[in-house]
Amino acid sequence: MLTSGVQLNSSDQRYLRKPNWIRVKAPISVGYTETKKLIRALNLNTVCEEASCPNIAECWSRGHATVMILGSVCTRKCSFCNVVTGRPNPVDLEEPARLSAAVKLLKFRHVVITSVDRDDLDDGGAAQFVHCIEGIRQTSPATTIEVLTPDFRRKPGAIKAVVEALPDVYNHNIETVPRLYSEVRKAASYDHSLWVLKRAKELNGNLFTKSGIMVGLGEDSNEVEKVMDDMRAHNIDFLTMGQYLQPSDSHFPVARFIPPSEFHAYKRLAFDKGFLMVSASPLTRSSYHADEDFIALKAARAAVNT
Repeated sequence: MLTSGVQLNSSDQRYLRKPNWIRVKAPISVGYTETKKLIRALNLNTVCEEASCPNIAECWSRGHATVMILGSVCTRKCSFCNVVTGRPNPVDLEEPARLSAAVKLLKFRHVVITSVDRDDLDDGGAAQFVHCIEGIRQTSPATTIEVLTPDFRRKPGAIKAVVEALPDVYNHNIETVPRLYSEVRKAASYDHSLWVLKRAKELNGNLFTKSGIMVGLGEDSNEVEKVMDDMRAHNIDFLTMGQYLQPSDSHFPVARFIPPSEFHAYKRLAFDKGFLMVSASPLTRSSYHADEDFIALKAARAAVNT
């Protein structure tokens, strides 16, 4: 078991002081400002803001954002997540057109589309993903598309509909090790999340599948390795791994800040297990450097197939 790094005393549930390797710059660039203006003007939501992503300054400075469709209110309440929980608004039928316009204006090479959980909808929101993919294909045909979907809570045909819209990457996050699901991701199932990605690959063998986990919630290295093995058993191509950051004192506490050296070790281990692409660092998030990583992912598959 890995035990180094900055650790929380079990009797002290206050915030851990962030080590220097987890600190980021304030968002002050021109690129950041312009991206923010456009997102506001088109009335779009981003997971960058809603989930308090630490990389927002860097990503928005590069004109990259992960757009969150289907509103900003989630029907679930995961203890790690900063997105608001409650009763969502009706589906905005104009949202796909506004997203397509943003992708074109920002000249995205690669776009990531995610959403809140919409358990209130018959299809879990799958149709909105489809409309967004189709809109971007029409206005920005050269842009590659990555979807980061919820588990759709077994909504019939939801995964199939999204896969048949032909995104380039199908991402669904496992988030944590099975032992912590009952505390961290109460409304979800570890086995079902694995099945979502397996099913996506079964429906389209050319589709890249991707998943991510957070570390620093109290898991140990053996549990992390088991998650890697489960992912590979379900033919997942791309693993992301980052440090969990507690959004507020009402959220699940950080148990430990994992040092960069351990992320390097996890990355080597994941590649050894056969992942085509691995992004593992304290600040890694699902869509962090997704455009560059997609290029590397395609190259890795090409190398394997030659």
